[in-house]
This record gives sequence, structure tokens and C-alpha cells, in this order.
Amino acid sequence: MGCDGGTIPKRHELVKGPKKVEQVDKNASLVARWNYCAISQTPLRKPIVACELGRLYNKDALIEYLLDKSADKCIIETATHIKSLKDVKELNLTNNPVWKGDNANTKGDKFEDLHRAAFICPVVGLEMNGRQKFCYLRACGCVLSDRAMKEIKTQVCHKCGEPFKENDVIVLNGSKEEMANLQRRMEERKLAAKPVKKSRKSKATEAASKPGLVKEISGPSSQKQEEKKSTVDKMASASSSTSTAENGQLSSSSTSISSGKACKPASNLVKRSLTEMGEKSEVYKSIFTSHSSAKRTRDEKPNWITHTAYYF
Repeated sequence: MGCDGGTIPKRHELVKGPKKVEQVDKNASLVARWNYCAISQTPLRKPIVACELGRLYNKDALIEYLLDKSADKCIIETATHIKSLKDVKELNLTNNPVWKGDNANTKGDKFEDLHRAAFICPVVGLEMNGRQKFCYLRACGCVLSDRAMKEIKTQVCHKCGEPFKENDVIVLNGSKEEMANLQRRMEERKLAAKPVKKSRKSKATEAASKPGLVKEISGPSSQKQEEKKSTVDKMASASSSTSTAENGQLSSSSTSISSGKACKPASNLVKRSLTEMGEKSEVYKSIFTSHSSAKRTRDEKPNWITHTAYYF
């Protein structure tokens, strides 16, 4: 049975009591939620996005997760409600000037303060490390502290000046009650957006079914294209009519010459064409130096000679 050799066991070694519940370290949980991506568990790096439940993600990790359509895809509970990039908002964060990054303590010989954060509130200057409550605005994506929102009560963003509503304020990494409230608001917003999408689709189908509406929707660009087409068609028809008229004249002249009944008008046409050609040829010939008008007399010719000697 043991206990020999003078050993004296204690009560907690013999009697097994109830197991103690393991408690998570608060500092470790805050660092994991505020400094690491909720999908890839890698350090947060810009660009950073947030969902409507207030969780933080790296944008590139979220895109890879959404593009993965394989059967071996690991479904993550923190991203089951995200179907596309429309369900998240890219955050407009303010950098902390005191933050030195992860390379500040490469040797491990310095004190590493876990309460330091890479981003701060642009109004109050509080660090976004989880000790203070932070929220972001769905309208513009700016991240502000809850203290700044309470101290300066306005309906305009303190950083960029864009207006927002109360439903646009989303708490980052909130408590269970706040997460449940955000979940309810998200579902209500999605239900309200469904009839709007259906109405848009119905309008598009009605416009496609009615040709008159399609012409009106097409705008001035389509009218300009139609005008261009009509002008091109008119030019083509005019050119074809002129060509047919010329062909008709030639055919009539040839038939008159062959028949011999209308020789006089044909001879007149031939004489006119020859005289016109003669006049044109004289004008054309006057351009060249071989024409009589271009020849010079001996008095007009220059009295100089060029000579190149080919001896040395």
C-alpha cells in the first residue's frame, strides 16, 4: 500500500477534491484580441478591417479565407457571418508615435510593455490596447475611443468630419452583451436591405422588357451613334447614285456610237473632251523645265562652269 520508509502523506495527496476552473490570463486575452488577426492569428498589419460584430482582421487573410472554396477549408467561427468584403469595413487608424514596433526588443534584454499599442485615439490620445473601450464608424471607418465619443457629443466624425448616425457606431471587441446587441442590429439591417435589392431587380427586369424604356435609358450616346450611322448610310447611298448615273451615261454614249443614229452629240462630246485635255496638258506641261516657257535664251543663261580636278 506504500507509505513505508517513514513517509507521511498529506490530506490533499490522498483525498481528491473538485477540480479548479482554469482562468485565462486577462493580459494574454487582451493581447490576443487587440494585436492579432481573428482568422490567421498573425499580428495585425495595415490594411485592417472590422466586421459588424467588432472583430479585427487582416484584410489579406480575410480575402484568402473568402477565396478558399476547397472541401478541406477550415471553417472559423469568428468569420462565419462574413460572406464578402461588403460585410466588413476598412479601418482608418491613427498611428502611435511612441510605438517602436516588434524590432525594438530583438535581443530580449529589454522590458516589453504589453500595454503599448500601435494605434491611438486621434482625439484623446488613448492607446488602443483593450484597457479602454474603442469603437469605429461604419460611415467612414475612423476609430475613436468611447471617452472621446462621450465627451464630444456630435453627429459628425471628429477625425474626418463625415456625418454618421447612432446605429453606425460599432464597439470593437466588446463584451458578450454588446456582441449580442451588435448581432441583432446586423440581422435587422440585412432584413431591411433585402426588399431594396428585390425592388432594384424588378426595375431592371421591367426596363429590359420594355424597349421604349431601354431607348430612354440608353441616353445621348446611343442617339449620337444612330445619327452617325444615318449620315454614313446617306453618304453611301449618294456615292452609289452618282456611280450609277456615270455608268448610265457611258452606256448611253456607247450605244449611240454603235447604232449610228446619234453620231452628232457623240462627236461633240469627243471634241470637247479633247480640247479640255489639251488645255489641261499645256498647264501640266508648263510645270516641267522641258516646256517652252521654261527654256532660257543665251543671254539669260549663267556664264559660269564648275570644274573638279582629279589630279594631285
